[in-house]
Amino acid sequence: MNKISRRAFLLGLGAVSTAALLSACGGSASSSSAAAADSDVFRTLDEIKADGTVNIGVFSDKNPFGYVDENGEYQGYDVYFARRLAEDLGVEANFVSTEAANRIEYLQTGKVDIILANFTVTPERAEEVDFALPYMNVALGVISPDSNVITSLDNWNADNQMIVISGTTAETYLTKEYPDIPLQKYDSYATAKNALENGNGAAWANDNTEVIAFAKQNSGYTVGIPSLGSQDTIAPAVSKGNTTLLDWINDEIKSLGEESFFHKDYEETLVDTYGLDYEDELVVEGGETNA
Repeated sequence: MNKISRRAFLLGLGAVSTAALLSACGGSASSSSAAAADSDVFRTLDEIKADGTVNIGVFSDKNPFGYVDENGEYQGYDVYFARRLAEDLGVEANFVSTEAANRIEYLQTGKVDIILANFTVTPERAEEVDFALPYMNVALGVISPDSNVITSLDNWNADNQMIVISGTTAETYLTKEYPDIPLQKYDSYATAKNALENGNGAAWANDNTEVIAFAKQNSGYTVGIPSLGSQDTIAPAVSKGNTTLLDWINDEIKSLGEESFFHKDYEETLVDTYGLDYEDELVVEGGETNA
């Protein structure tokens, strides 16, 4: 993610100002940098347990990974995992609805303790948050109407726009690798889907799991490009430096792998959408990928 949060920006200004003052007084700037680093907002594992509630950021409109059902309850692959984390922590789960673009911000400002919202691991994001072990494989995919199936991004018609969601790896990848493709950006999955259905863009680029699910649930659309760019992984994320929580989550993922928890999660939440053919391809059990 290339966008620097407002909070990080303000911290940077504070560090610069303090460093200048220390320099003028003959002091060291290193102490101010350490103070800025220590000021990150997060709750440790013990603080979460003492409070009795863990705040987990999930999607509310990304079926079947994170969504709110007709009864107002959070459901989906990420939510199923989140509930187990809370159970094994011995606390209640408080679900906080998040959009793709504010996942990092919610961690940096302490609004959530953990992000479980189809968060693809990238080097850029790893500079701003700490990722735990992965629990799913993912790549990018492109879906388009059956009337004009997009099977390649080469020789793109400059009059057409590609739908993307702000803050996603699809936006980052296309901006870098295909700068001549005009992007039509939306803040949520719901608005991106509506744009595709309303013909506001020639195609929609997103996680291949999402576009495959959309094509299976909605007639008239084809995933013409099922895999675009590199194969990546999805993992939980915590605030930078929150080592006690990160270490606990990593141990938990390893432990859950011993009982094939993530395959069970898939069969409870994703099999109706993807069937069994995708299970071993998508699921990462115990944090161990095939790479």
